[in-house]
Amino acid sequence: MNIEGAAGNGDRDGDGDGDRDRAAIAALVYGYAELVDAGDFAGVGAMFAAGTFRAAAGNEIHVRRGAGEVRAQFEQLVRVYDDGTPGTKHVTTNLAIDLDTEAGMAQSLSYFTVLQGRPGPDGPDIGIVVAGRYEDRFTRDGDGTWRFADRLIFTDLVGDVSRHLRGRPLG
Repeated sequence: MNIEGAAGNGDRDGDGDGDRDRAAIAALVYGYAELVDAGDFAGVGAMFAAGTFRAAAGNEIHVRRGAGEVRAQFEQLVRVYDDGTPGTKHVTTNLAIDLDTEAGMAQSLSYFTVLQGRPGPDGPDIGIVVAGRYEDRFTRDGDGTWRFADRLIFTDLVGDVSRHLRGRPLG
């Protein structure tokens, strides 16, 4: 992946649409976090209607394809509380986008940190439950809409996920 530094705009064909395309891609990356945190797993699935959602676990890569498989995975795996949410905040940082506007394709790298807050015996209990990296690929439809083509998740740090997950991720 050829990620442009701060000095470059990453718009390979230089048509001037790079900023608009980059903003649309960033909205997808950040929108994913908002949907997960809201407990809107149908919305998360819809983001991958024509894409794949993958997670590296040791030497294996678990794959889910399409809206239905992605939604089902989240519904089976993520604990949702009485307020309809998992009580999390997915913080996405260090977003770098490699954009090829002429081909209608893009890639991005970003970090994520998941915080979770649940009531505890001595007040709110807030902590980091997991952190890692996203490697994303995007395609632009004929109408100009950017969509996820693929998301690959690498989990680098794992804390206590017992109040966040029901079982082994993507197992």
